[in-house]
Amino acid sequence: MPYAEGRIYDLKTEDAIDTEALEVVDFDMPQQLIEIETKEFSAVCPFSGLPDMATVQIKYKPTGGKIIELKSLKYYFISYRDVGIYQEGATKRIFEDMKRVLLTDELQVVTKYNIRGGMDVRCTAGHVSEP
Repeated sequence: MPYAEGRIYDLKTEDAIDTEALEVVDFDMPQQLIEIETKEFSAVCPFSGLPDMATVQIKYKPTGGKIIELKSLKYYFISYRDVGIYQEGATKRIFEDMKRVLLTDELQVVTKYNIRGGMDVRCTAGHVSEP
């Protein structure tokens, strides 16, 4: 169980992230640029125990012949809600999980966290070549 500074919260570990929720659909246009954005991502800072809210942007080209099924992506994101994970770690984890199911190197995940303590945080993993 992760511990926040000076307090004990019942935070879940990364094992609670539901990667099995992610479903893909076959798709045959590998050069298409697909962009997904949600403003409804949240996890918990394991240091403070406070919620981290973020916009998540995913860009990819389906070079692996797969696209993400959006409802499954929403369920995957919801599974982060009570997980104690640093912002940078969440970005890395989303990138790795998406890469595993999409089978593409043309993938970028950007998280833009809501301001907390006067700090703007934006994390980027991966890249997508321009069309």
